[in-house]
Amino acid sequence: MERGNGLYFIGVDVGTGSARAGVFDEKGTLLAAESHPIRIWREKPLHVEQSSDDIWAAVASCVRKAVGQSGIGAEHVAGIGFDATCSLVVLDRQGAPLAVNAEGDNARNIIVWMDHRATPQAKRINETGAGVLDYVGGRISPEMQTPKLLWLAEELPRTFDGAGHFLDLTDFLTWRATGSLWRSTCTVTCKWTYLAHEDRWDPDYFRQVGLGRLADEGFERIGNRICPPGTAIPGSLRDTAADELGLNPGTAVAVGLIDAHAGALGTLGAEGLDGTLEQRLAYVFGTSACTLNVGAEPAFVPGVWGPYHSALVPGLWLNEGGQSAAGAAIDHLVRQHGLAAETGKKAQAEGMGLTAWLERRATALLRQRSFGEIVGGLHVVAEFLGNRAPFADPDARAVIAGLDMAQDEESLVRLYLAGVASIGYGLRQIAETLRDKGADLKQVVISGGAGRSPLVRQILADATGLSIATCASPEPVLLGSAMTAAVAAGHQPDLRTAMSALSRMDQATTPDREQAPLHARRYDAFTALQDMERRLRQDAF
Repeated sequence: MERGNGLYFIGVDVGTGSARAGVFDEKGTLLAAESHPIRIWREKPLHVEQSSDDIWAAVASCVRKAVGQSGIGAEHVAGIGFDATCSLVVLDRQGAPLAVNAEGDNARNIIVWMDHRATPQAKRINETGAGVLDYVGGRISPEMQTPKLLWLAEELPRTFDGAGHFLDLTDFLTWRATGSLWRSTCTVTCKWTYLAHEDRWDPDYFRQVGLGRLADEGFERIGNRICPPGTAIPGSLRDTAADELGLNPGTAVAVGLIDAHAGALGTLGAEGLDGTLEQRLAYVFGTSACTLNVGAEPAFVPGVWGPYHSALVPGLWLNEGGQSAAGAAIDHLVRQHGLAAETGKKAQAEGMGLTAWLERRATALLRQRSFGEIVGGLHVVAEFLGNRAPFADPDARAVIAGLDMAQDEESLVRLYLAGVASIGYGLRQIAETLRDKGADLKQVVISGGAGRSPLVRQILADATGLSIATCASPEPVLLGSAMTAAVAAGHQPDLRTAMSALSRMDQATTPDREQAPLHARRYDAFTALQDMERRLRQDAF
């Protein structure tokens, strides 16, 4: 269907397993979306690698298909914005991929965000007590970029010496689209230790941790032109990229975002939400979970990343927390049950996954009996992959208390419900920690696959005592990137205006006040089990 002559904006999201593109109109309505898988290599334990050429080809494919499906002409696309995982891309001085592996395979030139090869380097960096660590919640993560850079310098010096550019994946995408090496305030502040509130890198930090060469070079290889998300990149879409994407040369290209941050941009400012922008907590609930909130003043919260200045909304401070495993934790939990394999086959025969089937069955049971009656004395701390926030404890592990020998369907549903509640208590713990540091949180705005479930939203509301809101767009992450495109194209004056103009609240799930005493007791049990696990771990070593 051929559409009219309005303006349209493209949002591109590169996740861990796929690239996606969405076409939006001037009101933020999604017209079409397409995705394309991307390759992942796991050649060694803790090593996870990707290819920048493979990712760009996937981006080009889904942009072309989305534009074709939308029925618009390329001449009506006013802007394009990118977001991606916070993965490290390494290029040589000619801009070609450079290997991040001992095998010398240049196709594998990305250290993926979840790669933990740099854990020893992160530990040594944390032991320095460097001042910049105050702006990452007190402890840097091996998922961030300076530990990965240090790993390259120590383990692959030929790659480190031969590299012309180290880029966050989002900044690679904008470079590939425009030829510009401008970096995003979002990427370098949140994952590279750039001090955006002072508009500078800290050379003393890099020298202290063993990366002094980058400081001596004037930070040219990691970026010396830093701009807020939504900034229009001069020259915009270059000819070669326009041909690959099926768009017109000169189309506005925006400085981009980390993927979770694009989700926050697409939800936090939605028209119809409670309170002010600063009173909302974005919750991106997928395989893992990410929390993001902004404020006018910096909040130093141990175990919560940040505060980051202008990393999401120019002029505001951002704090970022989350759970290392959320949807993945629930899936892993229920698959430990003896009936999981049989029930999984039943679910598959009905065209759904195991957790979706359990959600449906749990919903039916809850019409007959209360949550407390079904779950009983079963308690779960679902920290199978550690605690990202508020303890920044990668060694934390899951605890399950109150298991019996039942192997029937209801016992499987009980485990599922206890697992979802555990995710809710983890969210409550993050929210309470932020409140202790001055955040006045009124509402959680949820996105991500798991957040589409009414049952999950109700359990999260009951577990946290907070309203859980959703937004109307089916693709809030893509919408967030499209918002940056609208600003870069001059259609919206700034991101804060775009957030309210292009996003709308869909519905809000309020806590069941009658359930509050139950969840208060269960939350106390949750924190007690966390404490016990830490003590046992300390005693063991």
